[in-house]
Amino acid sequence: MLARYYLLLAAIALWMSGCGTFSSPRYAGPITDHFDGERFHNQVPAQQRELGDLLRWWSTRKPGPWADWTDAPPGPAPPKRVGPDALRVTFVNHSTVLIQVDGLNILTDPIWSMRAGPLSWIGPKRRRPPGIRFEDLPPIDVVLISHNHYDHLDIPTIERLVKRDHPRILTGLGNGAVLEAEGMQGATELDWWEVEPVGGDVLVTAVPAQHFSMRGLMDHDGTLWAGFVIESHGGPIYFAGDTAWGPHFAQIRDEFGPMRLALLPIGAFEPRWIMAPVHISPEEAVHAHHVLGAAMSVAIHFGTFAQADDGQEGPIIHLAQAPAPPEFRVLGFGEGADVPPLKK
Repeated sequence: MLARYYLLLAAIALWMSGCGTFSSPRYAGPITDHFDGERFHNQVPAQQRELGDLLRWWSTRKPGPWADWTDAPPGPAPPKRVGPDALRVTFVNHSTVLIQVDGLNILTDPIWSMRAGPLSWIGPKRRRPPGIRFEDLPPIDVVLISHNHYDHLDIPTIERLVKRDHPRILTGLGNGAVLEAEGMQGATELDWWEVEPVGGDVLVTAVPAQHFSMRGLMDHDGTLWAGFVIESHGGPIYFAGDTAWGPHFAQIRDEFGPMRLALLPIGAFEPRWIMAPVHISPEEAVHAHHVLGAAMSVAIHFGTFAQADDGQEGPIIHLAQAPAPPEFRVLGFGEGADVPPLKK
């Protein structure tokens, strides 16, 4: 309780001082239907959570249980590559997933750090090891970064990937400046519905999400958040990133047809009064699976960092109670699965 008290005092002090420490540069570009010249906006306006809301939550919260550390051996090294029309998905941890498709290796929101924060001693700490050792990763061709939160844009991990593999990095508008500030040039920034070829006949499209962006106190919604659809020979693959419920699920299905694979977040969803505007619940993830017409879905964004009140096992329990169909899978940390092509 004492630690929580000091955290609250620190948050109030930073808020009142207008401190911009750790904040990202804001995107500068033309006004659109979701960018007003200063901030990005969701398709469906969501009530902004103010400092008072966060203080109310933090002072009254009843978080579910988490083990301080869950040790587990790493999963087997994934194959170096898969062939044409093949798709293999490996759940690493949190929102980090290795997608191997049509000869390409694509990594989503990679994080191998011990904490998700601006410094090595700030932010939620990891509660289990990554499911795959970094050294066992195959060469990474493409990195997808959904938004600038520390658990999704982790600078130390991206630096390791750039040094080792020199992958292409695709992300939303404005996030390239975060990487450039750390000496990593050349990220491709995409607006919603913009398309980028990444190799062979594989295309990546940034798609809408219902969320927000922030790395400090002065950059709220200054860069774009997004999901991604990967178009491959065997059917489209959807990575949701972080998202609340919104019309984008139906829009994505209308634009690309049924998903061969959907990667859907299920964690950090309670309490609903504060999390519903930014994170879907496991029940909503099941609904998204059906709306997307997904042949297979895989749960992400759970079991690694204690970020909300649902606890370590809460997302899995709720998913089972939803109930999730057999096609909605919970892979073990480090577990891989082959995904068949969509039926013609």
